[in-house]
Amino acid sequence: MVSVPEPAGGAPGVAPARDGRPGGRALRAPLLTGAAFAAATLVLAVRDPHVRGSYGFCPLLELTGLACPLCGGLRATHDLAHLDLAGAWSANALWTVVAPVLVVLWLAWLVAAARGRPVRGPSPVTAGWVTLAVALAFFVTRNLPALQPVLTPWL
Repeated sequence: MVSVPEPAGGAPGVAPARDGRPGGRALRAPLLTGAAFAAATLVLAVRDPHVRGSYGFCPLLELTGLACPLCGGLRATHDLAHLDLAGAWSANALWTVVAPVLVVLWLAWLVAAARGRPVRGPSPVTAGWVTLAVALAFFVTRNLPALQPVLTPWL
């Protein structure tokens, strides 16, 4: 196996093309990630998750009556794919806000990879704790009796 020396000033982990630009390896991860999520969204756009039991059930909801932060996520994704923002919001308000943010973050990752620059952002540990805190806050909020009609309309 032959190792390619890194050029002076090159980004670590990015294999340069022969003309000095970042190679296709840098784009592989964001493109594969985008393709996987596009395929999953296409499946949800074609097969309607609003039909009860079409994608299974939420064990927490069935056993306790509590809606987890993910409950309604498939329905919200289906509605977002059909540009039905009101339907997406009523299925899962958190996912309706988070999904477009994730698309923007993915685009920033793709552009950074295309330019051969490292992606800058919070540490994975910080991002994990923030995600957990937001999910927990949404879980508690959507199960408050006063807010259930707004945040979990199917209950």
